[in-house]
Amino acid sequence: MSNHQSNDLLHGITLEKIVNILVDHYGWDALGKRINIRCFNNDPSVKSSLKFLRKTPWARKKVEDLYISLQKK
Repeated sequence: MSNHQSNDLLHGITLEKIVNILVDHYGWDALGKRINIRCFNNDPSVKSSLKFLRKTPWARKKVEDLYISLQKK
């Protein structure tokens, strides 16, 4: 059996954890400026963001891409 590690930075991390990491790093205001979606700019919460991101593939991709770029720094 090999100890193969995935190069995928999203492997094993939940969308909720990604949102929490981004909010902790940027804060809601800066996150809303980086990714201009209503759930980050108008009365933001993790719960409302997750609900929107799970239904909206383009927005989820932007969030995942921002998380990946943050991890590569």
